[in-house]
Amino acid sequence: MSLTKAPADRSVADLALAANELRQDVIREVTAAKSGHPGGSLSAADIMSALWFSGAMAYNEADANDHSADRFFLSKGHAAPVLYAVFHQLGWVADEDIPTLRQLGSKLQGHPDCHALPFLEICSGSLGQGLSVSAGVALGLQIDDREAADKRRVFCVLGDGEMQEGSNWEAMMFAAARKLDNLVAFLDLNNLQIDGHVTDVCSLGDIDAKFAAFGWNVKRVNGHDIPAVLDAIAWAKGNIGSEKPSVIICETIKGKGVSFMEDQVGWHGKAPSAEQAEVALAELAAEHERLEKEVNNG
Repeated sequence: MSLTKAPADRSVADLALAANELRQDVIREVTAAKSGHPGGSLSAADIMSALWFSGAMAYNEADANDHSADRFFLSKGHAAPVLYAVFHQLGWVADEDIPTLRQLGSKLQGHPDCHALPFLEICSGSLGQGLSVSAGVALGLQIDDREAADKRRVFCVLGDGEMQEGSNWEAMMFAAARKLDNLVAFLDLNNLQIDGHVTDVCSLGDIDAKFAAFGWNVKRVNGHDIPAVLDAIAWAKGNIGSEKPSVIICETIKGKGVSFMEDQVGWHGKAPSAEQAEVALAELAAEHERLEKEVNNG
């Protein structure tokens, strides 16, 4: 699988197609592994497509180990299947790697392994650490880019259950105190974690107001509305000079795209059977066909 257009030239329909293909890969990965985390991977697919394939984030597609441009950290590392699906579209992961998720010796470990794959700078997935790392990198880039006209940015994808970790709140304070306006966080707010709804397990309360109180620029969007996500990314990138980090709070549905998985806590960390995967892939293929017609008619 490869991109048929340069990222900056892709339409919203193209990005929706890419997100659909990410979801198909997620199902293939976790089904082959017979374990993994489909729900939170599926909820983040539209966010990942908008960020990675629209030209919004600068990276060297020809050299995954070139860290001289923008940076990306997947803090909710259990959603590794969707990140591997992105790498698949970029050609950084081969077709034959996709069915090897969680196998001994595979590049595709259960959480991102920087020793096994290009581009990755840390092993992520111990929840509550990604935002701290992102803030540290953002501070380093801020120092390096002090005189540069084009500021590099750090993008970090967080889970809502993960926000129950206290280290995130320390990172939020640090990022605001250091005026890290080159830091952009995405909060995948699907309101489900392994034990149930986030609002029941340990509610985040008014998370928008809390980020704002900590000194962040805050915008809330529908995380499955790609134009809205693109507008929010443009807004966040435009906040350079505000002396505040930015967070895009994305309202999403866990398991999005596979009807029997949507908003079902059981699919947080369970793989579908072969029969269930067949149903899921057929549903996604039908949606892919619909989106292709939209692209062709556009």
